[in-house]
Amino acid sequence: MSTSPTGEIYRIDWLPGTDVLHGTCHCGREHTSQDPIEMWEWMLAHPQGHEPRGTRP
Repeated sequence: MSTSPTGEIYRIDWLPGTDVLHGTCHCGREHTSQDPIEMWEWMLAHPQGHEPRGTRP
């Protein structure tokens, strides 16, 4: 788990028995990936690439 300078929490969990990482952004969106770099890029690109729950473009 990591906290940004603004206090936002980013969480990445490893799913035991797999090579899969499960990430949860501070906005509540979730993402899975086998590539840790891709996972962090997805999280740190907020809000590009995902929108907070309950919003529609």
